[in-house]
Amino acid sequence: MATRTLRIGTRASALALWQANWVKSELEKKYPDMEVTLTKIQTQGDKILDVPLAMVGGKGLFVKEIQEAMLRDEIDIAVHSMKDVPTFFPEGTGLRCITEREDPRDIVVLKEGYNSFNDIRQGGRIGTSSLRRKAQLLSLRPDLQMIDIRGNVQTRISKLTEDNLDAVVLAAAGMHRLGFGEQIGEYLEPETCLPAIGQGALGLESRIDDDGTNALIDFFNHPPTAHAVIAERAVLATLEGGCQVPIAAFGTVAGEQLDLIGLVSSVDGQNMLKKTMHCHVDQAKETGIALAKQLLAAGAGSILNEVYGCDTFADKD
Repeated sequence: MATRTLRIGTRASALALWQANWVKSELEKKYPDMEVTLTKIQTQGDKILDVPLAMVGGKGLFVKEIQEAMLRDEIDIAVHSMKDVPTFFPEGTGLRCITEREDPRDIVVLKEGYNSFNDIRQGGRIGTSSLRRKAQLLSLRPDLQMIDIRGNVQTRISKLTEDNLDAVVLAAAGMHRLGFGEQIGEYLEPETCLPAIGQGALGLESRIDDDGTNALIDFFNHPPTAHAVIAERAVLATLEGGCQVPIAAFGTVAGEQLDLIGLVSSVDGQNMLKKTMHCHVDQAKETGIALAKQLLAAGAGSILNEVYGCDTFADKD
């Protein structure tokens, strides 16, 4: 007989369910007498599939309803893709664990006949709804046409033929987790396309005062990944404001050193700023804030304000 039940909240997409079931499996291995259940929750982001994310609110779209279920005590933990998680949480909940990162890179699935991204014809059609991906790829190839696509991983891959695209850009982590690795045409290195903040890592959210649950899930936390993602999210929290803009940050940890790259760009990729900082892992958050301020001092505020009509950054130094 189970000694207790732990309820996991998750989106119902194939990738979200893979992630939640992986967490469920790890919990069952560690606690054989515990019953672990999944609660599927539809979020606003799952309902709105015909509008680019940047036009309908961005990150909170995929977590708000799950967080509300947690506050109503309908679930104990939530499993999120870290790149979907806002930098602020509702009062009473918080990010408890960040799991070991899968491959953080972006990838391209290519139309038959292409061997690499560089082979794509002049004026080629690239499917992605990510402003971050659009900006970085247009900075390399201003001739490309960026076509907005939404939906789950399999739906977006199918757009390659349905919408007569030359390539679609996706995250390597989702492709690997769902078993689509053989369809990857090319990996985009961070030097080419800096990954989304938190890409490849999972986050476990819980109620802050739920000591029993928090003690049960703490083993999921992977310190090197957590340090990197904390730094990346500090960049985002300092820069983002309320605007949906091409912002990226990517941290890597070797021993006790954290290397952090941050980027702000115009959507067309023609006005792009990058900065790099290094620190001890214990200074991850502070370094993320400092790097964001360096970007602002170098002119990122002008990009964010003038291009997007947002005055969020008027008082930042």
